[in-house]
Amino acid sequence: MPEPVRVLIIAASLDILGGQAVQAQRLVQHLQKEPSLEVSFLPINPRLPGVLRKLQSIKYVRTVTTSILYCLNLLTQVPKYDVIHVFSASHLSFLIAPTPAILIGRLYGKKVLLNYHSGQLEEHLRRWRRSTIPILKLVHKVVAPSEFLVRVFSKFGIEASAIVNDIDLNRFEFRERVPLRPVFLSNRNLEALYGVDSILRAFALIQRQVPEASLTVVGYGSQREALERLKNEMNLKNVSFTGRIEHDDIYPHYSASDVFLNASRVDNQPLSIIEAFACGLLVVTTDAGGIPYMVTDGETGFVVRVDDYEALANRALDLLTRQDPAIMAQRARAECVKYTWEVVGPQWVRLYRDLAQK
Repeated sequence: MPEPVRVLIIAASLDILGGQAVQAQRLVQHLQKEPSLEVSFLPINPRLPGVLRKLQSIKYVRTVTTSILYCLNLLTQVPKYDVIHVFSASHLSFLIAPTPAILIGRLYGKKVLLNYHSGQLEEHLRRWRRSTIPILKLVHKVVAPSEFLVRVFSKFGIEASAIVNDIDLNRFEFRERVPLRPVFLSNRNLEALYGVDSILRAFALIQRQVPEASLTVVGYGSQREALERLKNEMNLKNVSFTGRIEHDDIYPHYSASDVFLNASRVDNQPLSIIEAFACGLLVVTTDAGGIPYMVTDGETGFVVRVDDYEALANRALDLLTRQDPAIMAQRARAECVKYTWEVVGPQWVRLYRDLAQK
């Protein structure tokens, strides 16, 4: 029996809550059950031991100390593995986290796989071309969750392939929303690129037509205070901000809602939309990044232009008056099959084996 392929997955831990951290943890959990692989996880944000952890509560000092520990961990752990699987975002974070892993991986002669997730890829490559392109050319394989990012990479002469994010359908119970209630949900971090301000503006228009409408805003981030002010300025009723919700605790919010609103300005393949599909929520979203590859307008959801909050509101109101919202929800649920581990898992296993044998 051949020796298992040893894979080190490098990504943010769930201390940094977001789609990459969730996907990395799911990938590790699944792959550790594969007999042909030996899989470990190395966080880009390691916790300092004991009393030294206090240093990570100090701005700037936190970045320096965490980066030093991260690089030391890379130097000691990378030599033990055959394939180094590095998750990546864009801009400065690309230099801070993936770049050291790529360089140290190549230093030790390991096969390096870059798993790029940011919808800001094109801006990243245009603004950081001189520093980023040479690093990308050191990677043995580039993988992205969507054909959208694959096409962007190709514009810059970088060959990439797509392996989609995966979702555990057993964790998200499907329920038909009949009749469809005006109970709305947003589940994105509260940062400018996710357009939660547009959701609030759209909801103001919705509430003029449907006074009893409610909106739950799940997430946290730098825009929290500004969004709370906007809510008060527009005198919105029945709007609640939950703050940070751990991913394992998110299902009750999907279950309690009927319509999922997404107004991101930059995006790739948001897990929250797949999760909304899985639960039976009707989805109204902007067309940022790779979202049109996920949501077929008028078939599995409604898609509007970025920053067009009036269209977002109108489409949401259209849903409330549709005679057949259940049919759209059923089509959306069927789309989720392509994101299951039974489909996605063999692609990763095959890719690791191919890399290890080259």
